[in-house]
Amino acid sequence: MERVQYQQEQMLNELKDLVNKHLFTEKEVKQIVKKRTAFETALVRRVGKKADFLRYASYEMGLEQLRRKRAARIKSESTVPSISDYALVRRQFHIFERAIRKFKADVGLWIQYIQVAQREGARALVGRISARALQLHPTQPSLYIIAASHELNHQSPSSARSLLQRGIRLNDESIELWREYVKMELGFIESLRRRWEVLGIGSTKKPSTQGTKNTETAADPSNFIIPGIEDEMSAPAEEAQQEEPEGVDARKEILEGAIVKSVMDNAVKGENPVLALPKLELFETLKNLLTEYPVPPTVRTTLLGHLYHLSKERLHDDAGAIKFRAGRFLPPDLKGEELVEGLRQANEELLGAACARNAPKEILEMYALFIEEWCGAAIDKHMKQYLVTTLRSACKQKREAGAAEPLLAAHVRVLMSAWNEENDGGPEKEGNQARYA
Repeated sequence: MERVQYQQEQMLNELKDLVNKHLFTEKEVKQIVKKRTAFETALVRRVGKKADFLRYASYEMGLEQLRRKRAARIKSESTVPSISDYALVRRQFHIFERAIRKFKADVGLWIQYIQVAQREGARALVGRISARALQLHPTQPSLYIIAASHELNHQSPSSARSLLQRGIRLNDESIELWREYVKMELGFIESLRRRWEVLGIGSTKKPSTQGTKNTETAADPSNFIIPGIEDEMSAPAEEAQQEEPEGVDARKEILEGAIVKSVMDNAVKGENPVLALPKLELFETLKNLLTEYPVPPTVRTTLLGHLYHLSKERLHDDAGAIKFRAGRFLPPDLKGEELVEGLRQANEELLGAACARNAPKEILEMYALFIEEWCGAAIDKHMKQYLVTTLRSACKQKREAGAAEPLLAAHVRVLMSAWNEENDGGPEKEGNQARYA
């Protein structure tokens, strides 16, 4: 109980200050002391529980919110900060410090502590907590992401990049880390693009020449005081415009996504090709990121094309990767002729893979599933007939090789589905053709 009494003694000054500022009454302060004593008694048990620490911290958070609301309502004339202005927040940090000393292996508790410090604006404390957490848990990608996000939010992209690179070195199979790294580099090139546009770097527009220059020179009174000052002031700008071709090419490559391409190459290939095998989930995650992130359409198209090329290079015969590459022809919200053309291109690519010699059963099942999905979608009936026709032709080709079972089963299911929809015997002729095909 000595530790409980010590904690009670530490809170005397802040409680007196709360009463002096008329934020809490003496009765309320007694209730606060009673609640804190109960919490402190629970914390000094022989077998501590994490829930006790969290309940104590939650109580202090609610107390701080109440203090702030009352302080805003009273609007005291005194602007001199006192101990009660920060004591409740400091107590929250103290509770979490005691909790993580007791439960060092609990990653969720570290993350909660970081979030509380971020909410209170304790930037330096967040950095220290993140560093300690990473030392104890170097294989937790979420900690690297939180730490890098904190550095990035405080205008320190180099520190964020170093944290993510360190995390990837220790967790090179973490798709979440690779995604955040690519996202950070996308944000970096977009910030460069906007900054260079504001500064006029790389602009193809040239300022008006001699006519306007002579007019401005004549209108500038400083030329009558210091002759030739206009030429001296314009010299640095002209030197900036006379840039080396290598610098222009490098800047163009950066804006076109060269850095992001390099990151994607490293993510897919990895330093150890045996341990860091590419996964279809990685390609799908990067595709969703590139599709949703606000970048110029030309940059998005270039990066997606590079991603599809890497997919073909690393997962050439994988059924899921083949369907993934065919999906580039069918982006969301396609309508009209664009939908027809996209579906045709995707179907031809998948049909070529299914009809290839010695195509594995997984690819045939993937193509059959593709046909069934689109025949069940709300598209024009002529498009469905086109898909059924290509499926029938694939059945004929694979039947000669003795590997048409997945395609024939899909053909029957598609015809039965059409029969159930129309219920007028319309597919009977196609069913007879499939029976004798």
